[in-house]
Amino acid sequence: MSRKGESITLSISDRDKSQLEAIALELGMMWGDRPNISKLVEAIARKQIQISKNNDWASDRIETLSRAYRLFVDSGDLEKAQIIAHLLLERSELNTPLRRDIERFLDKPPQIWRHTIDRYIKQQQPFSLQYLDAADHPYEFAIYYAKVTPHDKRLYLDCWCKDIARADTVSALQHNRCLRLDRIPHEAAITPIQGKWRSQLDYIHVTFNLSGNLAHAYQEREEDIDNTWLDKNPPTRQIIRKISSTFWFYREILPYAEDCEIIEPMDVREKFKEKVRSLYLKYTKE
Repeated sequence: MSRKGESITLSISDRDKSQLEAIALELGMMWGDRPNISKLVEAIARKQIQISKNNDWASDRIETLSRAYRLFVDSGDLEKAQIIAHLLLERSELNTPLRRDIERFLDKPPQIWRHTIDRYIKQQQPFSLQYLDAADHPYEFAIYYAKVTPHDKRLYLDCWCKDIARADTVSALQHNRCLRLDRIPHEAAITPIQGKWRSQLDYIHVTFNLSGNLAHAYQEREEDIDNTWLDKNPPTRQIIRKISSTFWFYREILPYAEDCEIIEPMDVREKFKEKVRSLYLKYTKE
């Protein structure tokens, strides 16, 4: 005569029951052809399965892994991106926006558009590209020069386009665009077009002065053309830099605006002045 095992009753939701059955199925704990929760509980009690906390990772570890995940996605290394994505989804520390982003990625991984872009750049072949802006408005760009560039911990497609940009940049740089790679739709159509490949983006030279501690702490950049100390009080360092985007230039100097003054060209200076004035008005409203 066989001995009956003692029974217990679990009060759990259908969702939790399904997840327990999925774990039992993954571990091969079956009753016939069905996953068996009782076997799973028994294995846990006998310490045949290791149980560990799922909320004890430091925030910097999550941040490092999420940054690596995005870089692999941007660079087109989808296999590595999927490995990190699955690892992150197992963690309860994951915030909701990142979890949704990863779930969308795993549900519909990017197509081969990244490899297509890289090939056209290498072949110096102008191409047409579909793109979604931050508000998910669709655009199509005719691109005659492009390069993949890191900005602010993400990868972007810096490119020269036939259509001019919005009026918030200076006229000399209106053909330059900076497109986030993760905003290129999964099903984006990237097709070759007629025309001559350009040798580079449009560039301008910007002169700006640094004073105070900023002048002493400044580290020379590859894009700097000239870097000299001026005979002024307080000590002032003057930089002449080659730039292709006022957006990224303004973003860099804005935190140091008290110790940084744009000298020329005047349109770059005036655009920055408008930004500072707008910020001042926002904080003086009653």
